[in-house]
Amino acid sequence: MTTSNLLATPEKWPHLLLPATGASGANGAAGAAGASGADPTDLDAAVAAGAFKALTAAIRDMTAGEIVAALAVSGLRGRGGAGFPTSEKWRACALAQADRRYIVVHAYQADPAVFADRLILERNPYALLEGAAIAAVAVGASDIIVAVRTEWSEAIATLENAIREAEAAGYLGYDVLGSGRDIQVEVKPLQGAYMLGEETVLLKGIEGRRGQPEQQPPYPTTKGLYGKPTLVHNAQTFVVIPGIIAGDSASSIETGAKDVHGTVLVQISGSVANPGLAEIPLGTAIGDIVAMAGGVPAPHTVKALLVGGPSGGILPPEAMKMPYEFEALEAAGAWMGSGSIVVVDERSCLVDLASVLTRFCADQACGKTIPCRIGLRRLAEIGARICEGQPRGDEIERLTDLAADIVASRLCDHERRSTLPLVSLVRYFRDELDAHIVRSTCPAGICHPMAVSPAVVVS
Repeated sequence: MTTSNLLATPEKWPHLLLPATGASGANGAAGAAGASGADPTDLDAAVAAGAFKALTAAIRDMTAGEIVAALAVSGLRGRGGAGFPTSEKWRACALAQADRRYIVVHAYQADPAVFADRLILERNPYALLEGAAIAAVAVGASDIIVAVRTEWSEAIATLENAIREAEAAGYLGYDVLGSGRDIQVEVKPLQGAYMLGEETVLLKGIEGRRGQPEQQPPYPTTKGLYGKPTLVHNAQTFVVIPGIIAGDSASSIETGAKDVHGTVLVQISGSVANPGLAEIPLGTAIGDIVAMAGGVPAPHTVKALLVGGPSGGILPPEAMKMPYEFEALEAAGAWMGSGSIVVVDERSCLVDLASVLTRFCADQACGKTIPCRIGLRRLAEIGARICEGQPRGDEIERLTDLAADIVASRLCDHERRSTLPLVSLVRYFRDELDAHIVRSTCPAGICHPMAVSPAVVVS
């Protein structure tokens, strides 16, 4: 896999289309069909390119333990943002005592500005289905549920057609490949909010219950959908599994950084010449990813990088040298999140950006806990006051103390991650905050804050 592998962007985006590479990348076996010029949603073309080869091997030639061991050797980590080791999840789900288990494909793209999951459903449905079916074999599940956004009509139609074709060919449905094993797949369109990105909220959405997170542990691998052990992975995670099981473990290990193997989809947008979606090896320098999108058009320069979506961190230009991988981003005060990098140039006000992002996260919060329901709202109000030039006392101290309290008493990651925009601003862009608070000026000329003096009563 090379860093030049770019996927097509959706409508109204400039096209950054190059052929997909082999089955070991995030495009999977169906991506190889696309590389040959064939329709990757065509089953015959996908099979000719290697689709369902790995599932056949998993059912006929491997034990469940051997499948999990292959994942462990590959070093695969979940692509949903947190980066939890995939093999550990599978092992925990397989060992849980239950009469029924579920596989849930998390293809509900919670970040409204990101489209990676939709492209996977539309262009690589067989790779997704094969990866989920292999997971079902490994953990002893017979039910796969693919959670998608209701408005993705084309993606839903493509995926449902792929399911029908795979069932007719014996790769899914009853008595898969003559093994006596049943693997049923259901597409579950969901309507909801940003909180559906959290896996326990997603499971409640599938069950038709109110979307609020649950305390963990117990984890979904022990008590998940309908109270049964459930394996939940992002769509990207399932898509890379067939290549690993088909014997590409070595290439997976060789791709990426020392301790983070394989590739990942990254959406690059903002102040770049050619925004789009790229598949890159983990550990690629952020600056190289920005360069893939044509860089920042002259005469403008990089002022900051928003990494991780609405609840991501705002990093300084020096982060261009940073590797795009889990631990490095966490240490810098960001995270992989939705797989989004937004390049911000000098024309933008970072205080305004952080304030808007925090307000969005507060609006999307489920409200189950006080830190979520009230704390995030107060945090957003601090950002708004700074933008408006009406700070109250030491707003920086109030901001950092409140953010620390929210993180310390959180129920789910939404509360913890939602503090990142403003907290990273304090860490890296204190001068811009001071300009708003102390001098009542906005360096970018966006906020036009005005200092308000107390009223003086003239007798």
